[in-house]
Amino acid sequence: MNSVILESASPGVAIVKISRPQALNALNTETLLELKEVLTKIAYDTSVRAVVLTGDGEKAFIAGADIAEMKDMTMAEGVRFSQLGHEATKLLELMPKPTIAAVNGFALGGGTELAIACDFIIASDKAVFGQPEVGLGIIPGFGGTLRLAKFVGYPRAKELIFSGRRVKAEEALRIGLANEIVPAANLMNRALEVAQDIASQSATAVAAAKRLLTEFSESVGLNFKLDSEAQSFGQLLGTADQREGMTAFIEKRKPAFVGKQGD
Repeated sequence: MNSVILESASPGVAIVKISRPQALNALNTETLLELKEVLTKIAYDTSVRAVVLTGDGEKAFIAGADIAEMKDMTMAEGVRFSQLGHEATKLLELMPKPTIAAVNGFALGGGTELAIACDFIIASDKAVFGQPEVGLGIIPGFGGTLRLAKFVGYPRAKELIFSGRRVKAEEALRIGLANEIVPAANLMNRALEVAQDIASQSATAVAAAKRLLTEFSESVGLNFKLDSEAQSFGQLLGTADQREGMTAFIEKRKPAFVGKQGD
């Protein structure tokens, strides 16, 4: 593993840490494949009763998907990249063990999407959320168009996705995106405390409750919606606005979009 660290905390609690600090823990193909492998292992590990997902370092949880990798993707490559993100987020959402996102800094784009694939979020007072993809000429591609509304409601989800604006910790708590905000220095202690409380309960009862609360029976509908997102995400790769948006990001300038609806 080069980008994902699996640690054992208190009995029954696993910590999954995205570790690409040089890239603010941005998600590339290698990281998503490693994350899938780790989460699959955890899903079948009967000794694990709760999972905490976090990012390495103090600045970022996950700053988003790796734009340098995405910039020159074809449509087919974009669809596959989105589907890979879906495979990872579904493992978080549907595994029988509760998953807690401990958001320690920037959680943008794919970072917010991994956080909202968890059962709930505990965030530091330095956390920043957002779905800024429209500013890159694309859309959320790792489940954001489906899951964000489950946390904040459809009107708020539309506003956040359409505008791409960032949400700081206090607002995240107010709108229901985060369950709790704690000082940055106390984040992991608090997340592990909650995880241990869950791990001390009946694993079979907790798994049954999670299955019902996440409406596991609707997984076919979930797959259909996520496939639609992946196809739309891929179709935006290679457009003039996508090329301009991601080039501008890498060049650290404001994009000048010229595309029209239907392009």
